[in-house]
Amino acid sequence: MSTLPREKPNVAILVTGQTLFMIAMVTVMTLSGVVGQRLATDPALATLPIAMMMMGTVVSTLPASLFMKRVGRRLGFMTGATVGGVGGGLVSFVGIATGSFWLFCAGNLLLGLYQGFAMYYRFAAVDVASPAFRSRAISFVMAGGVVAAFLGPWNASAAQHWIASVPSGGPYLVIAILALVAIGLLTQLRVPASGEPQPGDRARPMGAIASQPSFLVAVLAGAVGYAVMILVMTATPLAMRANDFTMSQVVFIMQSHVLGMFAPSFITGSLIARFGVDRILLTGAALLAGSALVATLGQGLAYFWVALVLLGVGWNFLFIGGSALLSTVHDEAERGKVQGINDLIIFSLVAIGSLMAGQLLHRLGWEALNLAMLPPVLLVALATLWWQSRGQLANQKEG
Repeated sequence: MSTLPREKPNVAILVTGQTLFMIAMVTVMTLSGVVGQRLATDPALATLPIAMMMMGTVVSTLPASLFMKRVGRRLGFMTGATVGGVGGGLVSFVGIATGSFWLFCAGNLLLGLYQGFAMYYRFAAVDVASPAFRSRAISFVMAGGVVAAFLGPWNASAAQHWIASVPSGGPYLVIAILALVAIGLLTQLRVPASGEPQPGDRARPMGAIASQPSFLVAVLAGAVGYAVMILVMTATPLAMRANDFTMSQVVFIMQSHVLGMFAPSFITGSLIARFGVDRILLTGAALLAGSALVATLGQGLAYFWVALVLLGVGWNFLFIGGSALLSTVHDEAERGKVQGINDLIIFSLVAIGSLMAGQLLHRLGWEALNLAMLPPVLLVALATLWWQSRGQLANQKEG
């Protein structure tokens, strides 16, 4: 089994960077709506800072990929952590300190840029890992979210009164400090020459790449899995509060969901290596369908818990499986635009899903909202079966 130089230290740096970035994102999801409600003149704008973070990710994800194609992974990640992480944390803090809602929104927008760059940690794991280790390397990077599931809410709560004169400002200063730590670690990242942009690289037209069945299935699995997850996740606290659950119960369900999203990452790569990415994608689709069906059976705490854990694990299988599959459809010269377009599609749907969640819950109700998730999930399953059958047919022809 061949290994690349510094394979494990490089993956460890990416895992730590992912953890520090995810703490920032979970903090924003936990706290920015509360802060927005306090700063906004119109209560309807309370969740705008979170939406601005998502928009920051949408507008930066493709430019981030193309930028890293030119300058390399290390400098790209350091730029994202500096401008997005340090800058976003500080601007958000100043917005709170001055009572400026729009400055706070601008800080959250920059934190979205941090996410736009940091989402490529999982693809950088492919660059620094040997072929036999790549699926597991992606999984280990994504597993950074397990730690963030605990530290993100803790930061949002424990650091609120860190600076007495700026209530709720402390967590955003912590985000900036952790981004500085990430920058220090990233200076030690060593991406092999094969994973860096090469002079004279010739890439195929995007149309030729996008016509591959593997590309279509990879993008569909990642985009639908993430959009369905974020829509139901965003609607869950509203549905629970409407059923008179306490905030501590809501926090318990959401923390269980985030653990469901990231805890399987320790084994997802090994499962892909053992059973094949097609079976993992089908299992992920089945888990999302199971989540939707459990949600229609009742609205007790146990039903919410099972539905949200299944939702998290299903997302994990589809997102990591889709990422692993995407890494097989392009070469080094093509990775910038392919990975950028993939994440642009994913986070465009994620932004739409997060904005639609409240309206859909209001118009359809909790049960019907979950049932509405079944058709796109079924589409992922059918597309995977189609791709699977094409692969078997090709193997038969070769034999």
